[in-house]
Amino acid sequence: MGFRSLLSMFSSDLAIDLGTANTLVFAVGKGVVVNEPSIVAINKHNGAIEAVGREAKEMVGRTPGNIISIRPLRDGVIADFKVTEKMLDYFIHKAHNRRIFVHPRIVIGVPSEITPVEKRAVQDSAYRAHASEVHLVEQATMAAIGANLPITEPSGSMIVDIGGGTTDIAIISLSGVVYSRSVRVAGNEMDEAITNYIKRKYNLLIGERTAEMIKMEIGSASALEKPITIEIKGRHLLEGIPRSLTLDDSEVREALSDCVGTLLNAIRVALERTPPELSADISDRGIVVTGGGALLKNLDKRIRDETGLPVTVAENPLTCVVLGTGKMLYDFDLLRRVAIE
Repeated sequence: MGFRSLLSMFSSDLAIDLGTANTLVFAVGKGVVVNEPSIVAINKHNGAIEAVGREAKEMVGRTPGNIISIRPLRDGVIADFKVTEKMLDYFIHKAHNRRIFVHPRIVIGVPSEITPVEKRAVQDSAYRAHASEVHLVEQATMAAIGANLPITEPSGSMIVDIGGGTTDIAIISLSGVVYSRSVRVAGNEMDEAITNYIKRKYNLLIGERTAEMIKMEIGSASALEKPITIEIKGRHLLEGIPRSLTLDDSEVREALSDCVGTLLNAIRVALERTPPELSADISDRGIVVTGGGALLKNLDKRIRDETGLPVTVAENPLTCVVLGTGKMLYDFDLLRRVAIE
């Protein structure tokens, strides 16, 4: 164990997966120390933070007039600068058990098609939250590392990382990105599709947490072995009063069909743009799916049916990006190769 690695063991370095839906923080020597929704509840009168993360999510759609729940990230990028900064600050302090005088080096995973302005926004937010150095890396590459794909070898790996705001697709070889694309269709878009479908078909208005629950409980990408139903409650638009109804999986599948179609299309385009040598590797090794969207029932089967390639869902799809980013803290040479500057 060299002097360098000894130093990093005592360091306060952090890796952050700054996601639209959830933010995860990995600390050197501790593993994942924060895994909470990217939501902040703010008091409108004085700008004070009422709650962050899990507590704030409980309040979504249920807040009194003076409190608003803000999701500071939209489509994988910062939509509300001030709130993101406060949220990062909160999570960084939480990761360090509220120690005040910490100036960690921070590595942050961002979507591949992030603009220079958006990049600066992420870096500035981290610096204002007292980082001493900030490095940005692509989420898809980190997901591949977190899913233990051999990205440093001269053979192609294909990763599809379906998050809350963006789906990042990448083909990686020799620690470099051969092709990458970020589509803004992911978990949130699926929730919206479900909400709109139920509003159109049943005149029932449901909240975003209900939509997310429907997706997680009975959402699927292709027909299930045995049908499942769920009872949901919402407000009837015409009668204006609470109503409940029973949904079955085929309806939710219909609601999600456009989103799933967009994802399949993006995967197809990525495969078309792949150099032939790497195509051969991918046909052997297949596609690895990570992120929360990887948990959509039968999505792997549907991708397999449409592409004819082997498809595997990573072991812990939700933590792949942050674990991959965490490995950067131990391997500065690799970080230098993959950082986006």
